[in-house]
Amino acid sequence: MNMSATVSPALKKKKPFYKDLSFQVFFGMCLGVALAYFDAKLAVDMKAFGDAFIHLIQMLIGPVIFCTVCSGIARVQDMKKVGRVALKALLYFEVVTSLALVLGLVVMNIFRPGEGMNIDASKLDAAAVDSYVTQAHHAITASEFLLNVIPMTVIGAFARGDILQILFFSVLFAFGLSAVGERAKPVIEAIDSISAVLFWMIGLAMKVAPIGAFGAIAFTVGKFGFESLLSLGKLIIVFYFICSLFFVLILFPICRASGFSLLKLMRYIRTELLLVIGTTSSESVFPKLLTKLERLGCQKSVVGLVLPTAYTFNHDGTCLYFAGAAVFLAQATNTDLSWQGQLGLLLVLLLTSKGAAGVSGAALVVLAVTLAATNTIPVASMALILGIHRMLASAFVFTNIAGNCVATIVVANWEGALDRRQLDIELNSGWVE
Repeated sequence: MNMSATVSPALKKKKPFYKDLSFQVFFGMCLGVALAYFDAKLAVDMKAFGDAFIHLIQMLIGPVIFCTVCSGIARVQDMKKVGRVALKALLYFEVVTSLALVLGLVVMNIFRPGEGMNIDASKLDAAAVDSYVTQAHHAITASEFLLNVIPMTVIGAFARGDILQILFFSVLFAFGLSAVGERAKPVIEAIDSISAVLFWMIGLAMKVAPIGAFGAIAFTVGKFGFESLLSLGKLIIVFYFICSLFFVLILFPICRASGFSLLKLMRYIRTELLLVIGTTSSESVFPKLLTKLERLGCQKSVVGLVLPTAYTFNHDGTCLYFAGAAVFLAQATNTDLSWQGQLGLLLVLLLTSKGAAGVSGAALVVLAVTLAATNTIPVASMALILGIHRMLASAFVFTNIAGNCVATIVVANWEGALDRRQLDIELNSGWVE
């Protein structure tokens, strides 16, 4: 059991609020919005700060996944457990993402934010979406996707930061360590030592997270302006409402059935949730989530397998976005989309939404694939939402992160790999460095 499990909430020393990372991130975001309001041009130039922070974290993600997966799985005596955990995780992902797609379609049909816009798709700037259409035409088939899981070279997978390929190699390497037995003990100890160094580096990188959040949010608001929020404000409001409903109608009951509080979990990971709002990058918080989920009482082997897999397949918020954006564009362009047509759209989305696993940051590309596959909604209509995509991305990445943390705890609970006492202690007392 981790040392933190034996620490009572009363013994955890709280920092002054201004030293709390979540407060610093929030303050940085407020400064970014203020700068964009007073000097939009200067705010756009702040993009480098956000990008630098994301690159700093991305540099560490591949090695962190490798060390975490290898260290966790290699210590599991029963290899059947690894397969069992993976199957339970994939089943959970499929059910919850399907519910997200249905929720997105239903709510968009009730509020109909695109109705009355009467957009003629032929008059839109098709060149604005050409790059996404081009990538959509090169979208991988199911067989290509399965083949792409296997990296051509290990170094190539790490260089590209391809989470799925890194995960595949890490699992195989971990199985090899387990099969070798005692002879692999020095390697496992070396991996643990490297992991400790990597997490020290992550701790150092997180100290500049407020600056990264400042730069990212300043660029977003400065680049697209408050006018973007107003021009398509109805879609933004409805989409944020859909994400809220997902928390209330789907994640909350799941957490309740699993015996823990969703609100307390969100408070526990509040810094990471704030960061993804500012940066719209789920990768920027991946390493820290590994640490927090382990401290919550989830076994290292389960966290190391489920969280990277969730990053690849459990895109709850992105599925809400796919469903919502597709129906909105149909409404805005007066495209006739009957319930039969929407059922077909749902079936297409069930397939194409999994395509996001093959490409980093592929939301717009997969949306283009979906629209092309329906052969009814004009792909050029995507130009309508390009200006507010980052606004929408803040909401769906936020939802993805919360959903992935819930998924990891739920799967750990199903597998009997969750320390309930430690979970209660940590959630009640909150995260303390």
